[in-house]
Amino acid sequence: MAIVAASAPEMAEAQATRIPAPAAAPQAAAKPVFSDTAALGKLLFYDPSLSASGRMSCASCHSPAHAYGPPNGLAAQLGGADLRSQGTRAVPTLRYVLDRTPIWTHVQAASLGERFEDDNSPAGGFGWDGRFNRLRDQATFPLFNPGEMANGDAASVVAKLARAPYAARFKQVFGETVFDSPQVALREAMTAIERYELEEPDFHPYTSKFDYYLDGKAQLSASERRGKKLFDDPNGGNCASCHIDQPGANGAHPLFTDFQFEALGVPRNPELRVNRDPAYYDEGLCGPLRHDLAKDQTMCGLFKTPTLRNVATRQVFFHNGRFHTLRDALRFYVERDTNPEKWYPRDAHGQVVKFDDLPPALRRNVDTIDAPLTSKRGDKPVWNARDIDDVIAFLKTLDDGYQPGAQPPHGP
Repeated sequence: MAIVAASAPEMAEAQATRIPAPAAAPQAAAKPVFSDTAALGKLLFYDPSLSASGRMSCASCHSPAHAYGPPNGLAAQLGGADLRSQGTRAVPTLRYVLDRTPIWTHVQAASLGERFEDDNSPAGGFGWDGRFNRLRDQATFPLFNPGEMANGDAASVVAKLARAPYAARFKQVFGETVFDSPQVALREAMTAIERYELEEPDFHPYTSKFDYYLDGKAQLSASERRGKKLFDDPNGGNCASCHIDQPGANGAHPLFTDFQFEALGVPRNPELRVNRDPAYYDEGLCGPLRHDLAKDQTMCGLFKTPTLRNVATRQVFFHNGRFHTLRDALRFYVERDTNPEKWYPRDAHGQVVKFDDLPPALRRNVDTIDAPLTSKRGDKPVWNARDIDDVIAFLKTLDDGYQPGAQPPHGP
């Protein structure tokens, strides 16, 4: 049976006709001590008045209750002045990608592994296409994106800042004349959000069962151990080649990403309104949001490898939000080539159209050289249903908030 999107676009949008009320700030066991700048950044992060709708904050899409990822299963969140404009990509998590992500580069750093043989492999940067090198720049983009906070210009944002309950505090931190220049005030505001993201422990808590396991304070179950073995097997799932699960040279716990970019050939998602235009394609590093690499066709279709920490808590997967369960995302990964008819449409001649979310000329960029993406149609998938159960069990050990000694929930 073919696996299709969870629903038609209209049904998907019905799951959330508006952005949920701004999320409450996380309650930590021990209240962190912030710098004055970070304390102000926290207020900004949770302030919906900075949007054109007056109802969308950073935390609306990057929900602290959902590992700073999306609060629902929509393929892309709804924003704009009326909260009815749909974005074009799934919201990535902000947890664990803020303090150790390298700047964008084509050069493969030795510390990131030896997966690629050439020295021109893209790595680093924030966002699905790595186009932001600084957190403050990443935080600025949603303010002016028509599908998100939808402000017209810096002056309109700063006018809201000047009316905010914390305006006096903003002046105390950045100077009495800070609001005289919209560009200066905007820059300082985004710097404050950057400092909050770096100083708030909840953005990088390292409280998963896997972290306790690495520290010798927890043991993996038999299913979790099997799942990790399947995850690591270079001739099987081969997940760890991109989602590195080994501690760093200094003992740092892994982030389950190599910060690099990959073209997986994820099927086109009919839940995205932009895809109603058959000529529209999201080509990742080549655009439409990133522009500096548009002429380099070898970069087209590549998206950043996300962290897998807290992945089992998500309701939407891959850059285009095509899948809504972890199980389906994993099944696609191991059956993409063995059973493509389950995942891709057929053309007028009945032929399966693989990699249909990229223009035909760019489909050659999709990875077909790394296992299990080397499989052929009719081959046996490297994982069966029980294997996927075990891999899911392992991936659940990456969820934060583990309590040593607590009984695990039943079922995969």
